[in-house]
Amino acid sequence: MTRTYRTIDGVLLLDKPLELSSNTALQKVRRLFHAEKAGHTGTLDPLATGLLPICFGEATKFSNVLLDADKTYRAMLRLGQTTTTGDAEGEVTGECLAEPQRTEVEAVLAKFLGETRQLPPMYSALKHKGKPLYEYIRSGETVERELRNILIHELVLNRFASNEIDITVRCTKGTYIRTLAEDIGAALGCGAHLIGLCRTAIAHLNLHDAYSLQQLESMTAAERDDCLRPLEYLMPDMPKLQLDDTQVKRLAQGQRLALDAGLPDGKVNLQGSQGFVGVGLLQGRRLAPYRLLSHVAKQAAKTCSGQNIGLE
Repeated sequence: MTRTYRTIDGVLLLDKPLELSSNTALQKVRRLFHAEKAGHTGTLDPLATGLLPICFGEATKFSNVLLDADKTYRAMLRLGQTTTTGDAEGEVTGECLAEPQRTEVEAVLAKFLGETRQLPPMYSALKHKGKPLYEYIRSGETVERELRNILIHELVLNRFASNEIDITVRCTKGTYIRTLAEDIGAALGCGAHLIGLCRTAIAHLNLHDAYSLQQLESMTAAERDDCLRPLEYLMPDMPKLQLDDTQVKRLAQGQRLALDAGLPDGKVNLQGSQGFVGVGLLQGRRLAPYRLLSHVAKQAAKTCSGQNIGLE
C-alpha cells in the first residue's frame, strides 16, 4: 500500500524515549502525521530522553532560531566510577570509594558556574574533516580537539544519596553533560560518569508541554494535528514588525526596505495583512529579508511579475 504524505506546517514538542535515536524518533513522528517534510532541532543521544522539538513543513525554515538557545537538563551521576565513554555505555576504567559530603558536592558544583572551557569528548557527533569523532574512536584513533567556551547559568543539586547525585544544568549550546559529569567527578577526587540524562527545556520550550510517542499513537489524526503549535511558537520573544502588502512583496523579491521601525537591530518577526510572513533582519533603518514563507515568495513573484515597484 502506497503511503500518502501531506503538506503540514507547525511545531510538535516530542518527549523522546530512551534508546531511540533522534532521527528514528523523527521518522516515527513523520509517519504518524503523514508529513511530507519534517526535521528536528538539536540531537539527543539514544541514552538521553526528553524534549525534542519536531518541525513540519515551513517550520523547518525557522528551526535555526533554537540553535543558539540555552538548554536545561536533568542529569544523574554515579560517583566513584569512570568509564571509557563518560556514560553508562562505556567500560569501567577506574573505581574509587566515593564518600563525599553534601557540602563538598555543593561547593564543587558552584565552581562550575559561569564561563569555562570544555574539551569535547571523542564519543560525540562533533565532526572532524567531515566525519563524527565517534567514528575515529571506533577505529582506535584519537583526534586532537580544541577547548570550547561554554557558559553554565545554573547548576543545582536536586538529590544526593550514597554514590549518586541528581543535578539540574542550564547551559549554553555546545555543552557536553557527559564531560561535565567527568569533570565534577575529577574535582571531587573520586571520578564520575553519567548514568541518566533528560533534556527538560530549550529556551522557552518545556518538556511539560511535550507529547510521548505512546500518546500520539493513541490519538486520532485530528487530535494529533491539534498538538501542533504555529510557526511563531519558535520565536515568542522576537520583536514584531507590521508591514503592508507592498512592503511584503518587495521583501519577497529580495529587496531591502528603508523604514523607521523603532526597533533594535537584529531579527524581527514580520507580520503581513494575513499574519506571520517570515523573519527579517533589521540594521539601522534598513530591513532585509532573512527567511520568508514559501507561499509569500511565490505569490509575490506571481502578482508582481513584470512590475517595477522600485528599490529603496
